[in-house]
Amino acid sequence: MSKHKISFNVDVRERVGTGGAREARRQGFVPGVLYGGDLAPVAINLKKAEVIKAIETGQFLNATATLIHKGEKQLVIPQGIQMHPVSDQPWHVDLRRVEPDQIIKVEVPVHFKGQETSPGLKKGGTLNIVRHAVELNVPAAKIPEYIEADISALEVGDNIKISDIKLPSNATPAITDRDFTIATIAGRGGKAEEEPAAAASADAVPAAKAKAPAAGAAAPAKGAAPAKAPAKPAGKK
Repeated sequence: MSKHKISFNVDVRERVGTGGAREARRQGFVPGVLYGGDLAPVAINLKKAEVIKAIETGQFLNATATLIHKGEKQLVIPQGIQMHPVSDQPWHVDLRRVEPDQIIKVEVPVHFKGQETSPGLKKGGTLNIVRHAVELNVPAAKIPEYIEADISALEVGDNIKISDIKLPSNATPAITDRDFTIATIAGRGGKAEEEPAAAASADAVPAAKAKAPAAGAAAPAKGAAPAKAPAKPAGKK
C-alpha cells in the first residue's frame, strides 16, 4: 500500500512578495513557500509540470514528497495549494518540512471490499459510506496509500467501525474518544416499506356494519347530550 513517489526539483526564489511570484509564473514556475522544523521559511519555485503531475496522482495533500535542491533532499508534506479561479492551473503551493519518523496527521482513503459476497447487499441493502477517508497519526515516511474495510459478512443493519479495520502497526486513529462508524448496510426503503404492508393488513379486515338501535330503546333524557352517531361502514361516504 505504498504511495506514488512525488518529487519536486526546486530553486530558491530570491525575489519575494507579489512581484516575485508573478515573475515566477511568467517563467513557467509555481511559486511556493517551504517552512517548518528549525529552519526559517524559504520562498521557492517549483516546476509547473511536476506540480501538475503530483496533483494528478490524487494524493497531493495526503502524501509526503521529496524536495530536491542542488542535490540535497528534504522530505516535505504539502499543506495547501491554490488554483487559478479561471484557468484552474496551480497558482501557489505551501510545503512543510518533516522528518521520516515524525508523527503527522493525514487523511487516508478507505477502500471497501466484499461487496460481491455481502449477504446484506445481496438482499437488496445499500452500502452507506459514512467516512470515505480517515485521519491517522502515522510516521511521515510510512503513510499508507489506503486502509481496507471488509464488508463481506455484513447483513442489513450491520456496520463497520474503525476498530474492525486492521491498521498498519505504526498508525493510530486521530479520533480516540469513540469507536466511530465507517459504513453501514442500510435496508432498501426502511420504514417506507413497512407502511404499505401495514395498510394492506388493515384493509384486509372487513369493516363492521353499524347496528340500528334496538326497538324500544329508551330515548335520551331531556337536556342530556345527544348520543354519537354510529360510524359509517368503511368505503361508504
